Amino acid sequence: MSRASLDKRPGEVAAMFDDVAARYDLTNDVLSLGQDRAWRRAVVRALDVRPGERVLDLAAGTGTSSLPFQRAGAQVVATDFSVGMLRVGRRSQPALPFAAGDATRLPFADASFDAVTISFGLRNVVDTGAALRELLRVTRPGGRLVVCEFSRPTWTPFRRVYLDYLMRALPRIARAVSSNPDSYVYLAESIQEWPGQRELATRLQGEGWADVAWRDLTGGVVALHRATRPS
Repeated sequence: MSRASLDKRPGEVAAMFDDVAARYDLTNDVLSLGQDRAWRRAVVRALDVRPGERVLDLAAGTGTSSLPFQRAGAQVVATDFSVGMLRVGRRSQPALPFAAGDATRLPFADASFDAVTISFGLRNVVDTGAALRELLRVTRPGGRLVVCEFSRPTWTPFRRVYLDYLMRALPRIARAVSSNPDSYVYLAESIQEWPGQRELATRLQGEGWADVAWRDLTGGVVALHRATRPS
């Protein structure tokens, strides 16, 4: 694997997501074998939003992940740095508030959200620490964070099968369903490079988050990390 292929600048990553926006949700559904729906439901349960709360859904893409929060009565803001994703989202979800925003420089005031979440987007941020600090800044004291991200399968035989699928089958499937299949080679490599469950938990604590815990989904293919901003 070439490390150079992962050293993308923010503009390059945004352009990559612009290119896959048209068929992004369909591609995710196919590549995850439908598991992405269960993962989104797990995020909603973990964040446990209440009517009237303000929620930031960062890396929201086309807004599919934001809709359950709106249906629960929360005031959700679907935020993404990809203009292409936002364009598709505004067409398909006209009642959902969208905002353009860089995870390392969020366009929101301090302590303006009761809960914040980011799904499958943190590993694509150039400066992970800056993003975690920005999420902390815009969360009110006592507010909640849920990070949903690809992780490390916990059972060794399954891990081997999963990595083989990731690097061999995923790009091939993407060629059949994605509007930009080459982007999924980068995405597969970024998943392999991403830290495991315990390492990410340590990183969250180091950036000021408290009560950090995680739960594995689909045998550790995905992990939900939960945390709160100290009061």
